Amino acid sequence: MNWLRRWGGYLALVVVFAIACGFLSWWQWSRRADAVAEIEKIETNYDAAPVALDDLVPALAADVDAAEWHPVAITGEYLLEEQLLVRNRPRNSEPGFEVLVPLRLADGTVFVVDRGWVPAGSTPDAPESVPAAPEGEVTVTVRLKPGEPEIPGRGAPDGQLATVRLPDVADLVDAPTYTGMYGLLIAEDPVAAERPLAALRPVEDEGPHLSYALQWIAFGILAFVGLVWAVRRERKIAAGEVIVVRRERDAEIEDALIDAQR
Repeated sequence: MNWLRRWGGYLALVVVFAIACGFLSWWQWSRRADAVAEIEKIETNYDAAPVALDDLVPALAADVDAAEWHPVAITGEYLLEEQLLVRNRPRNSEPGFEVLVPLRLADGTVFVVDRGWVPAGSTPDAPESVPAAPEGEVTVTVRLKPGEPEIPGRGAPDGQLATVRLPDVADLVDAPTYTGMYGLLIAEDPVAAERPLAALRPVEDEGPHLSYALQWIAFGILAFVGLVWAVRRERKIAAGEVIVVRRERDAEIEDALIDAQR
């Protein structure tokens, strides 16, 4: 009875461990599915032909996730006095800033354009200089990107943002603003004499999630294999001890008979 109770407890622990491994494996499968979906989105949208903004973003607050990375062409006028820097944006391990410039369209609405990246200056608080955006009417081609959430506890000085949180930009420009998407600059017409470094193409890598998922499944199976091996080993040891005891008793009986004959 004690043997059954003890190994029943071990079995319960193994079952709990295997269930935990199953959940962890499912979590890795889910992360892989997200990574694969993101790769498919990049492959579909990144090099597509530019279309009109309204074709992909029908409303100012529309969050069109399927349109991420798709190029759009927009005509408007940069609000140069409303330029903003997004801080803490490393590039190849070098600290820097993203340069956001609101673009006012013909209907008065504002679309936020990320003109690119500039390195930090002699101090990490600000760049040495920021290339100026073209004045007057300009046609830009951008790749759509969803806005970023607010990070609690992280602030920024005047003229800078902690994240690309589009409602914050809308409050600053005080005009109807697209808050579901902004654009990573591809090209401008007319072309500026100098511009920040263009955004890099995202890496199309699904990561090690598949191997991790299979490893967790293997761990769950090995737990049961280990339990079976431990039970069989204990039973063999127990059987061996019985044989040894029996042989010792037989030897004692034989010695007693020999002594009696003498």
